Amino acid sequence: MVDYVNAFVGLIQLLVAIILAVVALYIGYSVFSRITKGIEEEKELMKGNTAVGILIASIFFAIAIVVQSGIAGISIGITKALSGDWFSLIAAIIQLVLGIILAIVAIYLALSVLDRLTKGVNEFEEIKKGNVAVALMMAGVIVATALIIQSGVVGITSALL
Repeated sequence: MVDYVNAFVGLIQLLVAIILAVVALYIGYSVFSRITKGIEEEKELMKGNTAVGILIASIFFAIAIVVQSGIAGISIGITKALSGDWFSLIAAIIQLVLGIILAIVAIYLALSVLDRLTKGVNEFEEIKKGNVAVALMMAGVIVATALIIQSGVVGITSALL
């Protein structure tokens, strides 16, 4: 027998996850576009600049890592909200938004630290020139930072829900 209630809850969770993922990717890309000193991402991508593509992909991966851990909290919040506990849903949404903000700030700080460690290298200028080695280094920092932030987001979820 088909459990229509659980199927409906699952559908709601999927729709919320899709919406939050799209919004988070948009916000993350917009913020990233503002901190990339002098790089017009769309033009560089159209020219086939692999380094820019790697960097953008790492931002998307980082956001997905953080959002994925927050979506789990949203799913729990939706289930609890259907049984009358609306605070759990609100707490889960706040936790996800906080996680995204923390991820963006942490990635920015990590890239700033990297910039100070590599004083002789202007990373964004190298990216603009298509330097794949620099792009891979920066992508590693971005994804590693997101993995570390993910643990914090999961911890916040556990505490709130």
